[in-house]
Amino acid sequence: MHGLTRNSRDFEELADHLARDRRVIVPEMRGRGLSDYAKDSATYTPLVYVADVQALLAELELGRVIAIGTSMGGLMTMFMAAMAPGQIAGAVLNDIGPQVETAGIERISGYVGQGRSFPTWMHAARALQEIQSDAFPNFTIDNWLEMAKRTMVLGQNGRISFDYDMAIAEPFKDTDNAAPPDLWPAFDALKGAPLLLLRGELSDLLTEETVAEMARRHGDMKSVTVAGVGHAPTLDEPESVAAIDELLARIA
Repeated sequence: MHGLTRNSRDFEELADHLARDRRVIVPEMRGRGLSDYAKDSATYTPLVYVADVQALLAELELGRVIAIGTSMGGLMTMFMAAMAPGQIAGAVLNDIGPQVETAGIERISGYVGQGRSFPTWMHAARALQEIQSDAFPNFTIDNWLEMAKRTMVLGQNGRISFDYDMAIAEPFKDTDNAAPPDLWPAFDALKGAPLLLLRGELSDLLTEETVAEMARRHGDMKSVTVAGVGHAPTLDEPESVAAIDELLARIA
């Protein structure tokens, strides 16, 4: 499950790898990619997304799943565990935990929903580089072009824009001055399910201290630090793929 402004294309390489011997489902949340935009922007919240995913799983007659969630998708994984005990057979949380750092939230809030568009893919790639170079200091221009094509789409007007409804920013920004919710009970609901936590070495959303507390509370969590990246690892790094394979091998 993808992050706030992302879509299923983030998982293309990983999904192809995992699909060799497992059934893989990569949903796009409402307002992203090929999913319809919501009529009411107030429904752009993680709990609504969880309800959407649970409706999809019910339609597919899948009672238990291994969840892989990046950022917002990881929060959704925790909420699923809390709302439907036993549904999560195992989980991968990608650079997210129950303690989300203010600096990272403020950074995301600064760019989400701006509605920018670009005349060429190179312009789009350069714009991403300007926004996220701190998180991916070792990216080449080819990497930025790949990210642009994962996160943006060519519109009928010939312009390239982010592949999500700009209105997803409204509920997100509405929480700017609110006290952060206590997410530890949702995280604790993952106890009993094997857990892998991936953390970007340069992450501004997830600290090493939070990782340590997560490991202490869970009891069956492996953490892997992905070197040289921030929020969030792209899940095609060799250490990420190897760790995910190791987790899946433990789960029948």
